[in-house]
Amino acid sequence: MPRRARREGTDIDAREPVTIDDGAVLWSASGADREDRPLLVLLHGYNSHEGDLFGLAPYLPLQPVVASLRAPLHTGYGFAWFPLQVAADGGVGLGEAEARRAEAAADAVIAWAESLDPAPTAIGLLGFSQGGALSIELLRRRSDLFGFAVSLAGFVLPGERDGDAALADRQPAVFWGRGTEDTVIPADAIARTQEWLPERVDLDARIYEGLGHAVSELELADVTAFLRGRYA
Repeated sequence: MPRRARREGTDIDAREPVTIDDGAVLWSASGADREDRPLLVLLHGYNSHEGDLFGLAPYLPLQPVVASLRAPLHTGYGFAWFPLQVAADGGVGLGEAEARRAEAAADAVIAWAESLDPAPTAIGLLGFSQGGALSIELLRRRSDLFGFAVSLAGFVLPGERDGDAALADRQPAVFWGRGTEDTVIPADAIARTQEWLPERVDLDARIYEGLGHAVSELELADVTAFLRGRYA
């Protein structure tokens, strides 16, 4: 019999407004210290929280202010940007309902970013797993607002976006890192990302031997070098 997928986070009412909890955002600098500086937005993975990636802040370049967001959907153990379909073997998928929730999450991040006061001089994105998928999604939606993306163990969501043509024209820099032993992200999502990104962005793609669904010290060093290049 085929293995059935179960949905995670489906107790969430799809009619609920999706917003970013401004009170849950972790900042690396106070309000006065954010003026006339670029911003790096951190987007955590599924079933995690805003404190997860914020632990990377001491290893990142000092030029940008770092803001780590909490995803809007509560999963019971942590938070998510959109629900997932999880197969019996641990792989994840995305149906139409989940894709709509991903769109709502992207809208929420865009609204939050546009409301910032003081406004940052530029905005970059760094996400892991589901947050990595959302970082690419945000670039697709608003490449005029977000200058680059770091997608760690992330992937491109299916479908077309109104901003895809503008993205291909701008060719923003994207770092896409993944491990050879990552069994969480489905092979079809990896294949889609491999085909989609090179034609539309200035891609720095890295594959790490033996790495699972995680971030290694070597990958973090490569990410830091990539970010330094953005802020040079």
